[in-house]
Amino acid sequence: MGTQNLSAPACAQPLNPRGITHINSKHTTRFTVVGNHLTQHRRLSLTAIGLACHIQSLPSGARVDIKTLAARFPEGETRVAAALRELETHGYLARIRERLPSGRFVTYTVSYNQPRADQSVPPVQPVQPVHRVQSGAQVPAAHPADQAPPPSPQQSASRDPAGDAAGDEPRAATVGEPGTSPPSAPPA
Repeated sequence: MGTQNLSAPACAQPLNPRGITHINSKHTTRFTVVGNHLTQHRRLSLTAIGLACHIQSLPSGARVDIKTLAARFPEGETRVAAALRELETHGYLARIRERLPSGRFVTYTVSYNQPRADQSVPPVQPVQPVHRVQSGAQVPAAHPADQAPPPSPQQSASRDPAGDAAGDEPRAATVGEPGTSPPSAPPA
């Protein structure tokens, strides 16, 4: 009876019959750090929390418009739009509408990994516009005169509360830290 069972793991963790037991492995590639303030938020729906985690895991420039997200997940456009509005209300997302010289609207999406305290106007800087070439590659515009002016507070405040009005351009996204710049829209 004095022999040790060699098939048992050396540091087995006891299971907790009343709750969750975490078995954690350290990630070294392809991971996203998400704050508990988001994952345990008491006022956000589970759909909004999951969508925020997904958006934070995307690279800058990924599309996060309602149609693209609804095509990716089974929730559908109505639930995706509602979740995006929740994230916007609680400061995890900002959607900025801008009217192009052609009269069409584009919406820039900015994701925040910490909820913003000041939700009036997001700190967004204009960037050099991107022109599309026939091969599908993107190259920056040649001169600063082609840059779009920064959106005025009136334009920023004129966000579409429904999130996807008819006639809007497909939405571009900037996903990252506060202060990152949205991509400029290609000329019409």
